[in-house]
Amino acid sequence: MYSYADRLRAVELYLKLGKRVKATIRHLGYPTKNALKSWYREYEPHLDVRVRSVARAPKYSEAGKQAALEHSLVLGRNQSCA
Repeated sequence: MYSYADRLRAVELYLKLGKRVKATIRHLGYPTKNALKSWYREYEPHLDVRVRSVARAPKYSEAGKQAALEHSLVLGRNQSCA
């Protein structure tokens, strides 16, 4: 993970160098081209990068987790190993 300052430094250098990805990466030694482009898209609307990452929605609901737990307790073992 790169810090807020690292990401901001990379985006500002990217702009200073005329949006040249390879030159920016060569100068800093980081990030990947896709990360730099992503940071720039994030920077563009607000002229700043996010301080923290955005939490995503959980993959499984609490009800689904509970149902899976109860199912495995009833069977007593993992069905894929049978």
